Amino acid sequence: MPETSSVLDRSGTTTPVGTSTGSLLDRSRTIARPGFNRWLIPPAALAIHLAIGQAYSFSVFKLPLVSLISHNEKSPAASDWTATQVGWIFSIAIVLLGLSAAVFGKWLERVGPRKAMLASALCFAGGFFIGSLGVHLHSLPLLYFGYGFVGGIGLGIGYISPVSTLIKWFPDRPGVATGMAIMGFGGGAMIASPLELLLMNHFKSPTDNGVAATFIALGVIYFIFMQLGVWTIRVPAEGWKPAGYVPNAQHSALITNNNVLADDAIKTPQFWLLWVVLLCNVTAGIGILETASPMIQSIFSDKVMGAGRGITAAAAGGFVGLLSLFNLLGRFFWSSFSDKLGRKPIYILYFGLGVLLYALLPTLGHNLSLGLFVGACCIILSMYGGGFATMPAFLSDLFGKKQVGAIHGRVLTAWSTAGVLGPLLVNYLEDKAKEGAAAYQTVFYTMAGLLVIGFLADLAITAVNARYNDPHPELSVADAGH
Repeated sequence: MPETSSVLDRSGTTTPVGTSTGSLLDRSRTIARPGFNRWLIPPAALAIHLAIGQAYSFSVFKLPLVSLISHNEKSPAASDWTATQVGWIFSIAIVLLGLSAAVFGKWLERVGPRKAMLASALCFAGGFFIGSLGVHLHSLPLLYFGYGFVGGIGLGIGYISPVSTLIKWFPDRPGVATGMAIMGFGGGAMIASPLELLLMNHFKSPTDNGVAATFIALGVIYFIFMQLGVWTIRVPAEGWKPAGYVPNAQHSALITNNNVLADDAIKTPQFWLLWVVLLCNVTAGIGILETASPMIQSIFSDKVMGAGRGITAAAAGGFVGLLSLFNLLGRFFWSSFSDKLGRKPIYILYFGLGVLLYALLPTLGHNLSLGLFVGACCIILSMYGGGFATMPAFLSDLFGKKQVGAIHGRVLTAWSTAGVLGPLLVNYLEDKAKEGAAAYQTVFYTMAGLLVIGFLADLAITAVNARYNDPHPELSVADAGH
């Protein structure tokens, strides 16, 4: 049974768990009562992450947005947007994901996950509504501001809100817990892609390709769906722990029983080493994600394989879907496995095996070993997803659970950096390359080099110096968030 507890506030008074104070959105109204089943929290987290995971399916709108004017009506006062202009919408959203997660992380710890999740839902849905107006008016800045800026803030707040809460509920299995939530972000596109196509086909007409109406419908659908998470989320009482749980039972020097506050965490070398680890992991994954469809069609083309034997556009689409599936499954599998193997060793596995597979891809391409090539790419993408899902648990091991959401938010700025630099690097390398397998050889070797850097950064991680520990451990999570 969960332990009862009281929360110490900054004035020195205590509030018993379960006391109803303030509005339904206040953190005090989300503290779980004794007997609460912690396995109700993962579905609440999934409701948020499955929704915001829609961002990974934004490419579905790329061609419709590029052809808005051509499809809808000819106008001498306007012209179609370019693919590059439309591509910046997603990049802005990912940049804002990392920045908003960093900026609002401490606020999340103070106000609790319910208020943060509602803010995420409002921003994410609002991004669709503003973006719809931008599509209707053919205003690219409005689309950037809506889906990119406002929606990106919703992505960032929504990404860290359930992860922080899950780690507090599952101190005995943090890898499993974060894997469950972040798996939802990876799988959101698998639900969103067919839904978006269905809605556009429903709303389209001879003079309208249905994008604006689809944005409005998605905003309404996702806002309602995210309320499942908003109103079912709970936080454990201060001092709660699972029955039979012994802190640091693994006796690992990297797992602390103390807490480091977010403002102090960024002063440690461990924080910046993990920032480099995430940067390298994401950028290397982009090496395949950014080029998956054209890459496999170029390497295994009719010209190389023989007439009628090359990879078609439809088959390349299936390859992209397969990569998405392994990205999804890897988030849960590898993160859960890290509970047994340990966080530092699992990243050694990610980077070490990743270097070998990336270095092997050009040879597999030259030898036309299609099955082995696809298999290697799938394993790489599974570890790319696993790297995302394992990071919050690694942060919890090193810095404690008190402000892990705020610390996670600041580490996610590495994702923002990789989201801009990764595509630029890959596109630059592709422009300098030749045709066929040789076109991607430099890309693969460059990504392998990045993984070597990540490998070395992970090796350098040690336990956090005790001088960074929270000097006021008696304060609650909410008070420490001020």
